[in-house]
Amino acid sequence: MAASVSNDVEVTEFAGQLFFRLWRASHTRTAEALSSVGLTPALFSLLNVLGAREGTIQQQLSSDMGIDPSAMVKLINELEDAGLAERRRRPGDRRAWEVSITPTGRRTLERARRLAMQVEDEVLGGLTAAERPQLLMLLRRAVDSAPPQPPWRPAEGD
Repeated sequence: MAASVSNDVEVTEFAGQLFFRLWRASHTRTAEALSSVGLTPALFSLLNVLGAREGTIQQQLSSDMGIDPSAMVKLINELEDAGLAERRRRPGDRRAWEVSITPTGRRTLERARRLAMQVEDEVLGGLTAAERPQLLMLLRRAVDSAPPQPPWRPAEGD
């Protein structure tokens, strides 16, 4: 049984501490749920972006997602090996690689999104339906104004 976490103001007064506690609750449950469809949170994140964009340039994915280029190559390789994405040379620019989601990837993504939404419903159960979009809007604003970070590397954890 998990130990109870204090809600004392002295413990929870810093946003970073609250973000960390919420991230842990979300990340742990999401990782468990996604494993049932063969994904990690990092692979899900990439597949989710590929599902929203057609034929994205690999280098642009790395930049947009804040992922180290060598880590991006490994993630794309994993998606390709699983038949969830494919990479091909960009017409007109043989130096650039386009990455696209496959039909199998799209089906897996839909299942993964449902799983992630179930976890989000559980983790954010203390918020009303009206508060959830508000939270997302505030988090986006905070992320947009946060100091730049170096690109993510797998050593930081998935």
